[in-house]
Amino acid sequence: MRLRPAEASTPRLRLLGLVFVLYFTVSGGAFTLEALVADVGPVVALTALVVIPILWAIPEALLIGELASMLPVEGGYYRWVQRAFGDRWGFLNAWCTWLYSLVEMSLYPAIVVQYLGAVMPGLAHGWIIGVTLLVIWIPTLLNLRGAVPVGRVSVVIGMLVLICFGLLGLFALPHMTHAPWATLGPPQPIRWSSLGAGLSLALWNWIGWDNASTVSGEIEDAGRTYPKALGLAVPLVALGYFVPLLPALAASDWRTWREGGWPDIAREVAGPIGPALAIALVVLAILSATAMFNSLLLAYSRIPLSVARDRLLPPWLAKVDERDVPVRSILLASTFYSILALLPFGELIAADVLLYALALGLEFAALIQLRRTEPQLRGPFRLPLGRAGLTVLALCPMLVLMGVTFLEFRDGEFGGRALLTACGAAAAGPFVYSWLNRRRTLSTR
Repeated sequence: MRLRPAEASTPRLRLLGLVFVLYFTVSGGAFTLEALVADVGPVVALTALVVIPILWAIPEALLIGELASMLPVEGGYYRWVQRAFGDRWGFLNAWCTWLYSLVEMSLYPAIVVQYLGAVMPGLAHGWIIGVTLLVIWIPTLLNLRGAVPVGRVSVVIGMLVLICFGLLGLFALPHMTHAPWATLGPPQPIRWSSLGAGLSLALWNWIGWDNASTVSGEIEDAGRTYPKALGLAVPLVALGYFVPLLPALAASDWRTWREGGWPDIAREVAGPIGPALAIALVVLAILSATAMFNSLLLAYSRIPLSVARDRLLPPWLAKVDERDVPVRSILLASTFYSILALLPFGELIAADVLLYALALGLEFAALIQLRRTEPQLRGPFRLPLGRAGLTVLALCPMLVLMGVTFLEFRDGEFGGRALLTACGAAAAGPFVYSWLNRRRTLSTR
């Protein structure tokens, strides 16, 4: 199989653009953290936001950094798993990825609608549909221009988000009256119904470090650039969370926090600049959610492209334009996302985390397998660990997943149902592969 590289004359995504593409495929700022605090309280929220990076984000970034350096090819994680275990397992990784992309991409229009509702209460259903489609199709038009424009827009919006939340944290400092983790009142009993959903939300704010690997063929010197970008993006995401969150918690009563509440928090804690920051946060929440959709569309649209190049999907999906942009794959993806964009927000996150972790587990296994079967295969970045050390490092995120999954199943309202649905959809992957592979075999006779 010949992997088609990007043309030499095609502009490539460079380090700064990739850092902010990663920033938006993972985070996009402290938006949704107010919902996390409202669900589980400051102690559990802060603990989760500290522990999850240690057990999940940092191990994931290290393992993905080696894989991206080892195999910097278009298709990213799909190609990694395929090389390690063959076509079937590569397709299963792509299948889980596509499933969770359908879930994930439905979240960002919902976030935009939520923040618009804070300033325009009572939005009519027709307006909600219109806003949802705009959030999907404006980034689609930008993606049709290629990876470099997506990176440039990500840099601009990312800097604005970081500056705005940085100002909120700075102006909240003089108004701090207690420790950020103070419960303010009698200890709240643990609500198992919200703990699982809350921890899924915390985990969701740290996942996605492998996403941009699918455009490695469009990154300048991807084997070196991707690990460097990970090394910059991980602390950038952490600063984006804790710089505003800690002072805001210390200057307000967390019991008044709610979903979509950052503008109200800014008015309360940021003194004279609070009203202006509140307006800016509404605007930036909308821009951030759109930028997240924009960066993730860049990543996810390369999966149908790569699978089509292996003749498991129709060959018309493998076509690219003169700028090496997979126009048809992007348009197909956006059409699916438009159809599924109005699903319930909380249930989506529960399913998204599990589907992502299933795909990620295959990627970790691929690294361990490639270390065994192709020890000479290495890139500029390589972890100083043997296979046993890699296995221990890979187990850390899986343990986090098991804990969050257990708590989700305790949630009888929707968590268990969402997880069972996700498991059922993932289990259909082998049957879909068998059918597609049979069609591929028949077409070559």
